[in-house]
Amino acid sequence: MLIFESQRDARGQTRRLLWLFALTVLLLVVTVNLALLVGWGLTWAFWKPGGFSLPRYFFEVNTGMTLLFVLGGWWVEASRLSQGGGVALARQIGARELQPSGNIDEQRFGNIVHEMAIASGMKPPATMVLARDASINALATGWDEADAVVAVTRGALEHLTREELQGLVAHELSHIREGDTRLNMRLVGMVFGLEMLYRLGHELFEPDEHDRRMVLALLGLCLMVAGWLGWVAGHALQAAVSRQREYLADARAVQWTRSRDAIGGVLRKIMTQQREGAERRRIGSMVQHMLLVGSESGKVAGWFDSHPTLEQRVRRIYGRAMPAMPLPKERDQGAPSAFRTAATDDAGGPGWTMS
Repeated sequence: MLIFESQRDARGQTRRLLWLFALTVLLLVVTVNLALLVGWGLTWAFWKPGGFSLPRYFFEVNTGMTLLFVLGGWWVEASRLSQGGGVALARQIGARELQPSGNIDEQRFGNIVHEMAIASGMKPPATMVLARDASINALATGWDEADAVVAVTRGALEHLTREELQGLVAHELSHIREGDTRLNMRLVGMVFGLEMLYRLGHELFEPDEHDRRMVLALLGLCLMVAGWLGWVAGHALQAAVSRQREYLADARAVQWTRSRDAIGGVLRKIMTQQREGAERRRIGSMVQHMLLVGSESGKVAGWFDSHPTLEQRVRRIYGRAMPAMPLPKERDQGAPSAFRTAATDDAGGPGWTMS
């Protein structure tokens, strides 16, 4: 894997996709104006015969209302997701605080988070566990480093070696350092704003209490079409941005652990779990982009998938296709060659030095 070339490529793709997102909003404004122009023309003959004319400031008002919905929805939803900080959001999806005193696996995880935070030059984030999830997964959340949380599933603690857990933690720390969680919360808010336009059109299109549709129903239908097209385009671009950030985080994990097998082994074990049909706990679509591996499936042509396929990620890491790995972990496996553990290791604290 060409680590730095891969990182540059992922960042470049992200910038291009963000420009496309901005272009999508601009095209949505044009589409809404055209749709309302058509709707106004179709309804004109019903209530005002004669020559066709537009109300004053027709396009200005339409443009302002469209941006109000999109940008207002962006602000409202992003504020909701960030409310209470990363810990509050992690608790909402079932995570709890680490309990290192009663569980050696959780103690090891806490030590590894501190190790990798030092290796990456970051402040150690809060650590949490999704204790009811037997699949291998993890998530990073928080608005910035001061608010950050890294949570792992019980399956990750049970099935991963120490080196693999380092790769998983490094991947999640990359999301925090690169601002991916903040970026994705903003994109979620933008998509929510696009959806609000569709909802406005739906309200106008709905019949009244006497099951009659008003003349404004045609305008509502035009808004529904424009809003739906904008939502589809925005959601697809949001997913595309998320997929590029996953590639970047994988490359960062290789850089910080100095081992392809660290994050590569994690992904290959998840491949085994998925092929064996292991049960995965469903987590809301709003936080799919925060996970190591998405828990949703069945998306149309992968356009709305928040993650690349495991096969694509493994091929990017190793430069070739690699088979799945068995799940049992080797508890006695030492730390990777990049680290030298001291006499006090996971049982007694994060005692290690760089070789």
